[in-house]
Amino acid sequence: MTPSPAQPPRQISQKPLAERKLLKLARPVIIIATLIATWQIIVTLTGAPKYMLPAPYDVWLALIDRHAVLLDHAGYTIAETVIGLFAGALLGALAALPMALFSPIRFWLMPILLVSQAIPFFAIAPLLVLWLGFGMASKIAMAALIIFFPVTVAFFDGLSRTEPGWLDLARTMGTHRWRLLTHIRLPAALPAFASGFRVATAVAPIGAIIGEWVGSSHGLGYLMLQANARVQIDMVFACLLILCAFSITQYFIVDQLLRRLLPWQPDSLARHD
Repeated sequence: MTPSPAQPPRQISQKPLAERKLLKLARPVIIIATLIATWQIIVTLTGAPKYMLPAPYDVWLALIDRHAVLLDHAGYTIAETVIGLFAGALLGALAALPMALFSPIRFWLMPILLVSQAIPFFAIAPLLVLWLGFGMASKIAMAALIIFFPVTVAFFDGLSRTEPGWLDLARTMGTHRWRLLTHIRLPAALPAFASGFRVATAVAPIGAIIGEWVGSSHGLGYLMLQANARVQIDMVFACLLILCAFSITQYFIVDQLLRRLLPWQPDSLARHD
């Protein structure tokens, strides 16, 4: 009985490359158009007055008429967010490393980190303004504090879950502890750090806005407070739209950068899209 020829492996069906690229380009346009249409329908059906829920066109007019003021204040918020993001990520990494390497530090520092998350950030913000002043320093500190914990926990989890077989093989070959860290633990933990950094990128603007609400003379948070006090709700929505656009852009840039810097982190979901 002759053996049957080997069957070629089944290929996962994928959309044509041109179609996938076109869909990827059209996706943000479709999502934005759907959200704007839903927004307009809600305004039309409810008959909400402009001082409660302005229509998309009213917000667009506010963006056009006050673009100079909006961009000026947005610059402060963007600077506070970006500096706070990298400062908080650096502090989180510096806190996770000794906790992963030295058990006494982990024994004493981890409870302190957990207790710090039980304190509402709105309660800390006035103290930061009191200690650091009304300038950018207190807002940067607020953004750094908000992202410090997720980055620390993610990086610590990555460092503590290194493949045991890799470590045993390195120890068998006489690898020094420092080389064990730099050549095995750190590369293996960087994908987990990247996940925490992505979360931090999304929440970092919240810290800057909270700091501006508590005490500031610049920034989108300050502008939102002033517009809300004058019942200029279209300006409030304009600030929110700029903040959303910046947050999405920042997340996209960070995500693409991390994908390029960590080529050994596979994306198994992307193969089936």
